[in-house]
Amino acid sequence: MITRYALFDGTVKAGETEAFRKAILETVLPKWKQFPGAVSVRVTFAVARDDGAPEYPLILAISYPDLAAVETALASPVRAESRAATEAVLSRYFTGRVHHHVTEAHEFPLS
Repeated sequence: MITRYALFDGTVKAGETEAFRKAILETVLPKWKQFPGAVSVRVTFAVARDDGAPEYPLILAISYPDLAAVETALASPVRAESRAATEAVLSRYFTGRVHHHVTEAHEFPLS
């Protein structure tokens, strides 16, 4: 399984946390769910962090079966739509930057 993470490195404007989260879920999540080849979309909102750790109020994880599917998704028209929707929400509620990381998962079930 290949997962592409988007780490939202920064801060949500004071008093806007709930509005930010609602806008992400209502406006941007539907676009993220349209990426071709995606097998799952996980939106995680920060609850707590270690002292001194960077602030990531949102981490997005979209999983794909392989790297070819990631490349297809990134080349699709949905990516431009997703970016536009994301930028609209971020410009209103967020100060910081977004960076992406592609990972390969190895799961070890506990039994």
